[in-house]
Amino acid sequence: MWFDEAVVYQIYPLGLCGAPREQDGILEHRILRLLDWIPHIQSIGADTVLLNPLWESDRHGYDTRDYLAVDCRLGTWEDLRQVCQAFHGAGLRVLLDGVFHHVGRGFWAFRDVQERRWDSPYRDWFHLNFDGDTGYHDGFWYEGWEGHHELVKLNLQNPAVVQHQFDAISRWVRELDIDGLRLDVAYCLPEGYLRQLRAFTSGLKPDFVLLGETLHGDYNRWMNPEMCHSVTNYECYKGLHSSFNSMNLFEIGHSLARQFGPEPWTLYKGKHLLSFLDNHDVERIASILREPRHLPLAYGLLFGMPGVPALYYGSEWGILGRKADGDDALRPPLERPEWGALTDWIARLAQARRRSPALCHGSYRNVHLTNRQIILERALPEERILVAVNADGTPYTAHFDAGASRAVDLLTGTPHSFSGGSQLPPYSVAYWRIEG
Repeated sequence: MWFDEAVVYQIYPLGLCGAPREQDGILEHRILRLLDWIPHIQSIGADTVLLNPLWESDRHGYDTRDYLAVDCRLGTWEDLRQVCQAFHGAGLRVLLDGVFHHVGRGFWAFRDVQERRWDSPYRDWFHLNFDGDTGYHDGFWYEGWEGHHELVKLNLQNPAVVQHQFDAISRWVRELDIDGLRLDVAYCLPEGYLRQLRAFTSGLKPDFVLLGETLHGDYNRWMNPEMCHSVTNYECYKGLHSSFNSMNLFEIGHSLARQFGPEPWTLYKGKHLLSFLDNHDVERIASILREPRHLPLAYGLLFGMPGVPALYYGSEWGILGRKADGDDALRPPLERPEWGALTDWIARLAQARRRSPALCHGSYRNVHLTNRQIILERALPEERILVAVNADGTPYTAHFDAGASRAVDLLTGTPHSFSGGSQLPPYSVAYWRIEG
């Protein structure tokens, strides 16, 4: 599938475009600002754009009011169509955020229940109890996502709810030609619902991608031929930054070996999970890493490990954002993209991945592992790539059996000899390519 070779660029439009935090009901064509980002996205080497929620909502997009109305803070349906057409015209595929587990209190069907209570034809769209109440004092209790009553849980066992969502998806595909969906809190969606969704969307487009948001547990529960094509790899997200901060690369090495290694019991061999250093829900990677010189190294591992690498807008030039400062700090407005040394480095990594079948599809094994160095192999019959990272501030000589005498670094084009040990400069990354 095309997604297996993708590089994803994630945008939170309400944030990037500078929309007011609260729904103000004022129409502004802010989403058209994304048109100016297309050359940047192309230049950095991404080929897929993931847009976080776009639909009319109470506040942050994950509290939907209407699946068929673009949030007026961003613009109109025609604006969104223009943006999607421009992305596709530039050779970029488009993924939208599908928030199907819950809606906002402003969702039209929930408003009807508030007004008509048990006489509402939509009372069975939610998990309600008219003998209770919540802190909102509606005169009835209802289930919210993880106890958050501003996020009203939908009854996905109700065929009418499912049909309403599927009708919306049909329109998104028909009029916007989207290429897939990120499924918000996929780990909360009923398995039967996921199976229905997979069958339905595959019928709309055979190569339509479902990317599930998952946190912990066995990802195969949600990622299989009947449900999601891919899921978010939070296990390795944690390992990527924690390994550098603790100077213990065994952590990420062991996680990757557990997930993708050569042993028959490894969990996700041959599968393509979404790999990332940060996103709209977590602290920016430049704010997490204690040593700034580790930032290019973390991206080197991101593009060298199994999975589909994802970049979050602004992080490619190293902007900061701390979770303690609230969601707005993680989703800031940006007038224009910037380009610097880190951006240039990431573009080189993306180019190397695009040129290497092994980096996209190759098997995984740890070749050489210490607290401060890791050398991993991505292998196909026709090509092997050795990804070598030195997280230390001093040079390191690695002695290992490369199964070859010479290689070429995909990142620099320079030859490399394995004779007498491999020299790793301080704070360095190499992608050594070996043919056959």
